[in-house]
Amino acid sequence: MAIESSCDDTSAAIVRDGYVLSNLISTQDVHISYGGVVPELASRAHQVNIIPVVDQAIKRAGISLKEISAVAFTRGPGLMGSLLVGTSFAKGFALALRIPIIEVNHLQAHVLAHFIKKEDGSAILPSFPFLCLLVSGGHTQIIVVHNYYEMEVLGRTIDDAAGEAFDKCGKLMGLPYPSGPFIDKLAASGNKDAFKFARPSVPGLDFSFSGLKTSFLYFLRDRVKENSSFIEENLTNLCASLQNTIISILIEKLVKASELTGIKDVGIAGGVSANSGLRAALKKEGEKRGWNIYIPEFIYTTDNAAMAGIAGYYKYLKGLFASHDISPLARFDI
Repeated sequence: MAIESSCDDTSAAIVRDGYVLSNLISTQDVHISYGGVVPELASRAHQVNIIPVVDQAIKRAGISLKEISAVAFTRGPGLMGSLLVGTSFAKGFALALRIPIIEVNHLQAHVLAHFIKKEDGSAILPSFPFLCLLVSGGHTQIIVVHNYYEMEVLGRTIDDAAGEAFDKCGKLMGLPYPSGPFIDKLAASGNKDAFKFARPSVPGLDFSFSGLKTSFLYFLRDRVKENSSFIEENLTNLCASLQNTIISILIEKLVKASELTGIKDVGIAGGVSANSGLRAALKKEGEKRGWNIYIPEFIYTTDNAAMAGIAGYYKYLKGLFASHDISPLARFDI
């Protein structure tokens, strides 16, 4: 069994031999009106949701408690209050059943979502080593995945993450939180070349999105001064141009990483990997460069316990168990 509670989604899953038997996610809508996740509210909601979510995960998997051989849980990175709820529940549950616990790095779990098997055998799993672009609201990294247990970060954002740029720019346009899915939908009917925004020049494989965010802010400020209805009249083009800029930055660095390493097996992971524009751009670049492309199912892109379960499953095979004096980590490098 796996528990995920790193941010505002309470999730539990049952994994057997690399197959997901159930994957329940309870999303906290309370944060929408605040325009972002409120840590204290998130941890309280986890306390309310975790027991019913775990209960339903077990029932939908059609198993009994005695069939659970270990409990995997997200140790970090994430919000400390949220992580404490998941960690404490996992420890208590495991003690009651006298089974081991397995700590999971949230970022590694996102990457290992590529190894979730399908009952019909249609899943094409990556081979090692492969490159993975991890993009979410809190992280943007290019990673070399050497095996299930060893991963190397080649580049990361030096300020804002790509998902954070989507959300903050979306807020400037008056879009609901989280803004990423709304921008993706609106961009489909917009002109991606309508507007040009700043593309920060960062050496190597690192990223920066704070400059883009600032450029977008000043651009809107100046245009709204000239025309108070500018955003409403140009919303689809703004979304398409913003999305195109962010995707171009991501793909450019990924191409550079592939050229430097010689690796042509390439995947994406994290919440932003659900973006249709990014998926299309990756496939197009892959066809151009002869890459083998790996894209996780939509349900496994956002925070979920199935990915924690897969990460825990491979640790279980090697007997990599954690002690009960372990504590969650708000910062936890991959």
